Amino acid sequence: MRLVAAISFAALLAAQGAIAAEKPIGLPVVDPSVSPCQDFYAYACHAWMKDNPAPPDQSRWGAFTKLAQDNQTILKTALEETVAQPKPGNQRVADFYRACMDETTIEEKKAQPIEPLLKRIAAIADKHDLAPLVAALHDDGVPVFFNFGSETDFQDARRDIAGLQQGGLGLPNRDFYSRKGEKDELIRKEYVAHIGRIFRLLGDQDGPAQVKAETVMRIETQLADQSFTLAQRRQPELTHHKLPTAELAKLAPDFDWSGYFQALEAPRFDRLNIANPDFVKAVDQVIQASELADLKAYLSWQVARVYAPYLSKDFADENFAFFGKTLTGQPEQQPRWKRCVRAEDRAIGEDLGQYYVAAAFGGDHKKRMTALVKNLRSAYDSDIETLDWMSPETKKQAHAKLAAILDKIGYPEHWRDYSSLEIKSADLVGNIQRANAFENKRDLKKIGGAHDKTEWHMTPPTVNAYYSPPENDINFPAGILQPPFFNMQADDAVNYGAIGVVIGHEMSHGFDNSGRKYDKDGNLADWWTETDAKKFTERAACIVEQYGSYKVGDVNQNGEATQGENIADNGGLRIALDALHAAIKGKKDASIGGFTADQRFFLGFAQVWCTNARDDARRTQALSDYHSLPEYRVNGTLSNSEAFAKAFHCKATDPMVRGEKACRVW
Repeated sequence: MRLVAAISFAALLAAQGAIAAEKPIGLPVVDPSVSPCQDFYAYACHAWMKDNPAPPDQSRWGAFTKLAQDNQTILKTALEETVAQPKPGNQRVADFYRACMDETTIEEKKAQPIEPLLKRIAAIADKHDLAPLVAALHDDGVPVFFNFGSETDFQDARRDIAGLQQGGLGLPNRDFYSRKGEKDELIRKEYVAHIGRIFRLLGDQDGPAQVKAETVMRIETQLADQSFTLAQRRQPELTHHKLPTAELAKLAPDFDWSGYFQALEAPRFDRLNIANPDFVKAVDQVIQASELADLKAYLSWQVARVYAPYLSKDFADENFAFFGKTLTGQPEQQPRWKRCVRAEDRAIGEDLGQYYVAAAFGGDHKKRMTALVKNLRSAYDSDIETLDWMSPETKKQAHAKLAAILDKIGYPEHWRDYSSLEIKSADLVGNIQRANAFENKRDLKKIGGAHDKTEWHMTPPTVNAYYSPPENDINFPAGILQPPFFNMQADDAVNYGAIGVVIGHEMSHGFDNSGRKYDKDGNLADWWTETDAKKFTERAACIVEQYGSYKVGDVNQNGEATQGENIADNGGLRIALDALHAAIKGKKDASIGGFTADQRFFLGFAQVWCTNARDDARRTQALSDYHSLPEYRVNGTLSNSEAFAKAFHCKATDPMVRGEKACRVW
């Protein structure tokens, strides 16, 4: 691997020390006033939540967000050092941060950085001019009407093809445009008001600004009406339609597709995946039925929406007022340095990520993590054999898919080369635009070529992990391989409960309601017997019903949309516990901190989910996220576990014991 040029990491390591200074067992204090059999989330998390209220610049505050901020602090220290002592090898990283932190220049420019795009929109004289304009906006990272780029061929995962997806909305998803309820109506009203205020900042008077805002809402609502729901987007068979490119002209004859692809400088292709053909029809209907002035208003709003956070304070504050305060209840805007670190991570993440890896992720981390993954894989292999509902024929295929899963740990084998990307020290929006164009061109070049399975889709400092069905791989960035998820000083029980469940969770995604439809090579192929597929669906329905019954204020969690994550949570927990038992087999179960190994395991699992969140943030998550809320990820999952009930001596009548109603897929 190639790391950044050596720099002084004394300050970085001091910041990192605050992260690593955990108790040897890595266990916070529990709340003894709560019975673990009544509400394990409260038992495990109340003490932490009391001591860790959400800061005013956060909509939620938990292990994920706290660690993400710790990681940002490490990057901030590195960036400040590169700015103070720039060297040939880090000029690009230093200049991006310098431009982002230069508030004086940003304030002087106001909306000037996006004026070229706005003027180009204003200048179009005919709807036929839309295609090259849309291409230019897409190149600059403005997702108007739809999204286009490369994707893995679902029939041959060795190749990349062109793909067209739904897009063009400002609110999180289609439900925000159509859901009935007082709160939903208020959000839509506030959204229109917010759009109007942005247009006024761009120079419009009150009347025209309001008309434009209502126009934008009408167009976005029309697009939303034909967008897939969250649950539908998790069904690959609904989103895969490999068709001749000429089909686009039939679906949307009022858009010049050839002109669009030519302006985008896309490689030649004669077939592409059209994820949602009805949505493409809706785009055409919008173009056909709208006045040119209305389309200009929509396009201008999308430009302003994307770039408002990087413009002068009045734009950034207005953007935060809606997307921060209204949607998530966050009281205060984050300090500029946090926003700048995040922006740089998005723009040149594999440049910046090298500093994080050098400071926070050593060879011992990777060695121990590799051993954990190996043990989890072995436990999963054994678990498949114990399934009484799956036939030997399907089990054989499941074993083969599990064995083929590629594990990627920490950081890419080959860092992305940004040498052709121009970054200027006093041009924040320009830097972001050029970074977007760089990434767009890099993505388009993949069309028609061999698929690169070594590529990462998260940057190294990211506190997250993922499974990719077309690649059949599990990915763990260095950012999450830190306490409390992965603690080099913690005992095995805690680590298996924390990062071990994360590993098992990602493996289980290969066999959830979506991932199970892909074979070991990443192709969309049915490797299940008809009977086994039916049994899987029946078991998954239990998960859908259970998690769909949980309330979040005035809404229910979406059991259908979250089922993949919930299946993975339940499967990951079981597999990680089996792996722990195999790892400590033959050893005395010594009590640590008054807890047995199994109890420490379950606490290790629960306590990475301890979270304080604003009510609006919880509601927005319930309506827009594929993941259940933290307390349901803990209590919902553990209430299905016989091993949990046994570990804490719970009775069959306790709330944390579902008994005969317990759900299990894996």
